[in-house]
This record gives sequence, structure tokens and C-alpha cells, in this order.
Amino acid sequence: MTTDDLEARSGLPDALRVLLEKYPREGWAGGTPMGGLTQFWLERHLMFRQLLTQLGEDGRALVDADMAPEEYGKRLSRFGGFLVNQLHEHHHVEDAHYFPLLAAKEPRLAAGFELLDRDHVALDGHLTTFTNEANALLGALQAGAVTGGEDGRLVETLARLEGVLDRHLTDEEEIVIPVLLEHGEGSLG
Repeated sequence: MTTDDLEARSGLPDALRVLLEKYPREGWAGGTPMGGLTQFWLERHLMFRQLLTQLGEDGRALVDADMAPEEYGKRLSRFGGFLVNQLHEHHHVEDAHYFPLLAAKEPRLAAGFELLDRDHVALDGHLTTFTNEANALLGALQAGAVTGGEDGRLVETLARLEGVLDRHLTDEEEIVIPVLLEHGEGSLG
């Protein structure tokens, strides 16, 4: 693995942090005026993080017998399906529309948008694993036969997914938001 692989990296390479130095994350919360698109982007990312946190808490509650299997199944189906569908849609729009426009506006970060695109491919594998394990657990719940450790495996899978997704979302924010702040949302015309 190279240091820019999603599973291995601990942050963006210095070469991709050029605008982040000008627009540090600390200024986004209050000091730097943001447009609607920038705020929407950050809110979507927050939603993905919150969904994963909820799915992890629900999974641990099932493992600890603090949630009825029927209730857990409903929540996993609803929140898990929503997470997967929304992430796929979000990544498709980024790859097909926003990343090419943003890379054209800020050629110094073209390698960063390529990195984010590779992240999306890696995340697809994690989402497929999650979907397969969630479906296996839902099947076992319907059959009343959660005996093969399906619940514990899904909790572990969710923890891995949460880690790589957070790494990706953080890095994406640290590339995209400074470009939007530098060039303005209107430049995406």
C-alpha cells in the first residue's frame, strides 16, 4: 500500500494541503463565511457520520441484548439501506460533476481529486461487505437463528467502515471546502 491508500493514510499529504493552510478547518465554524453548497456538503458528511454512529450503537445494543431483534432488524434495514444508497448517490454526483469542476478551478489539487475518486472505489468494497453482512444478519434475524456470530461480525464491519469513511470525509472536506472558499460557489456555474 502507498501512503495515499485510504486504509493506510492518516491524513492528506502536504502537497494537497496548500489551500487548507489558507483556509484552516478551525475557521470554518464561525470566522469564514460559507455559501449554501459548502454548508450542505458539510451537513451531508455529518449525516453520514451520525448514521454510522447510530448503526454501531444499535449493533452493540443487539449484541448486548439491550435491543429486541425485531426492532434492531427494522432499524438496520432502514438506516443501513439509507446510508448505502445515499453514499452511492453522493459519490456519483461528486465523481461525475463536482470533482471535475473543482479540479479545473484548482489544478494544484487535481491529484487530490484523483485520490478522492480512488477512495470512492475503496469505499465501494467496504459498502459491499457491509451490505452482505447486514443482509446475512437480517436473514438470520428473520429465521430466529442468530447463532453464527453475525451480529458481532457486523459490529466489527461497521467499526471498520466508520474509520475509513471518516478518514475519507475528513480528507475530502480538507480539499473541497478550501477550493470552494477560494474560488466561490458561483464559479461552479
